[in-house]
Amino acid sequence: YKEHMNDGRRQRKAAIIEGLLPYSKDYADAKLFTELNLRRKRNNLIARRIRMTRKANLQDFNFFVTLTYNSEIHTEESFKKELSTCLRHFAERKSWKCMGVWERSPKKQRLHFHGIFYIPEGTMPGEMMEVKDFNFKSQRRRITHQNVYFNEKFGRSDFEKISDEGILGDAMSYIMKYIEKSGERIVYYGDLPQFFVSDIMDEDILCSYGDDGQKFILSD
Repeated sequence: YKEHMNDGRRQRKAAIIEGLLPYSKDYADAKLFTELNLRRKRNNLIARRIRMTRKANLQDFNFFVTLTYNSEIHTEESFKKELSTCLRHFAERKSWKCMGVWERSPKKQRLHFHGIFYIPEGTMPGEMMEVKDFNFKSQRRRITHQNVYFNEKFGRSDFEKISDEGILGDAMSYIMKYIEKSGERIVYYGDLPQFFVSDIMDEDILCSYGDDGQKFILSD
């Protein structure tokens, strides 16, 4: 599947079936196995997307963050392990919240982490600094906001302030697009519930909806 991840759906399916033929009874067996597992992957993706959206919509995320490893400081394995530990500690001790995905850059294949963060006021480690650099994708100079603590510990950091819902929507779309393409799992740090618990009075319910009538539209 990963070898043909960037192919079109038909080409990918045909290539997987062909690759499974030596391990199957016949063509029909390989085709059935492929179709069932592609359907399973699609259903899992939909469930992940719903779970992420529910979690994100109950939070006040304030940063879109990219953390890229420096090979002079880490191997890929140590970068992934130590950054995960670091984010987990900030979630436990400083009430940070984060959801994100591991990704490789298209050309250099360098591993980095994209995430949307809630960082409470006064809990940011180290100093923030403005850095001028050149964006090869847009062919423009830009100013990035980086954190000295994360730069020294991991490699490079980019912190973009989420000032409106448009930026949050773009960040969520980026993460979803990547997991759709790669099948990568979303990772979560901190208290990120899918639902909140509340008492609802009958007069608050405007109407029910959905096939089973178990969902409700509430008054403000």
